[in-house]
Amino acid sequence: MRVLIQLRPSPDVVAAVAAPDLTATTADVTGELPGVALDHSYTPVALPRPHPAAGGGDPLSLNQRLNFSMAPEEASVLVRGEISDDETAARMALLPGRHNGVVAVYADPVIETSLTCGGTPPVGTWRDVERLLAVPRLQAEGYDGEGVALAICDTGVNSAHVTRALGRSFTVDARRSWTPASVSGSAGRFPVDHGTMCAFDALIAAPNASIIDVPVLLSRRQGGTVMDGLLSDAIAAFSHLRTLLDAQPAATRSLVVSNSWGSFSPLWDLAPGQPGNYSDNAAHPFNIIVGSLERAGADILFAAGNCGAECKDRRCAFPARPIVGANSHPQVLSIGGVDTNGVRVGYSSQGPGRLSDRKPDVCSYTHFAGSGAFGAGTPDSGTSAACPVAAGLVAAIRTRWPASVISPAQLRTLLHRTADDRSDVGFDYDYGYGVADTAGLLASLERRTARTALTAKV
Repeated sequence: MRVLIQLRPSPDVVAAVAAPDLTATTADVTGELPGVALDHSYTPVALPRPHPAAGGGDPLSLNQRLNFSMAPEEASVLVRGEISDDETAARMALLPGRHNGVVAVYADPVIETSLTCGGTPPVGTWRDVERLLAVPRLQAEGYDGEGVALAICDTGVNSAHVTRALGRSFTVDARRSWTPASVSGSAGRFPVDHGTMCAFDALIAAPNASIIDVPVLLSRRQGGTVMDGLLSDAIAAFSHLRTLLDAQPAATRSLVVSNSWGSFSPLWDLAPGQPGNYSDNAAHPFNIIVGSLERAGADILFAAGNCGAECKDRRCAFPARPIVGANSHPQVLSIGGVDTNGVRVGYSSQGPGRLSDRKPDVCSYTHFAGSGAFGAGTPDSGTSAACPVAAGLVAAIRTRWPASVISPAQLRTLLHRTADDRSDVGFDYDYGYGVADTAGLLASLERRTARTALTAKV
């Protein structure tokens, strides 16, 4: 079983791992660990330490405001390795506290793209999505994504295909893009696949956003399929994104991160309740690093998944509550799917979530004719399409409202409050708070502007 090993080496070593201009190796961090085949191709990642913003809180509860410290005496370091399946439980119990500063050992589960049940034709086109998102109004009012970094964490983007499908050019920021060490290729030039679809869908509402290409799903476990990657590389990717965000001027900071992937099966995870578990564990390093990136000012969106009761993806193996791990994180937007008629698609995963009960947060549009990434007549589908569509709307809003003015948490609240409610109870496990509504969101922002102007006069 592939695992992530959390270590607490000397502060000097932690500082070297965390420094953006240095590259530490696994050998710099630790010697050999009994029973672990260390992966020396994996660049160690610094993991911040969470602290409750209010005194007396539980540092491992995500349902509160947390601060994250990268101070060398507090942060820890992650390396990757493999433990024999026959010895997993014993090794994970023995390693922490006994060998070279090991703090904990966690699962490194397979992560997979969230495509969909096939065989049904598209409902409408991306032009219908453009109309439903009120894109002409967004652009007329200066909400076009200009100056906003929009990270597509997926299988990589083929910019030539997206340009042809959109009928216009867009920007791939190659300098700020990131590729796992085991993956060959360059930003914007990966084969046409799932990530190309996601980039197209995000650009519907935010045509001038700068795409950061993060092909995290091209990493492979030994014997893996063409559709899965490794959570450890997602941790490294999010660490890179944190470095990019910290380099931005605080007053204009904006980063939107779209993730159309998740963990489908408990077979590649440890059981809930075990310390190294991912799906239900707020202390897992990826869930910690997601929270720290959001706290720094990033808007993070995850697809809710395609394990809906009516049309479940064949890979879905969680017997209940299939919105797991970071897809159910309280500091992210978990996105369900509706068609262009506003009706929930049967494969859109239903809550409650595992880390946070009220998931999905909102729904957005999917199952429409769009990118053509999978061939003519095949829709952009799954919550895989709904997630970047919503991410594009968030990126458009960030054009004029950076994180210094409206925090990611405040923007999530606005999206909840202004969503087009599809139930009688305000929130339900099918639609979340409803379908993301551009008109309602803009009206709320206009009222906020008016209040700010009035306060300034007083």
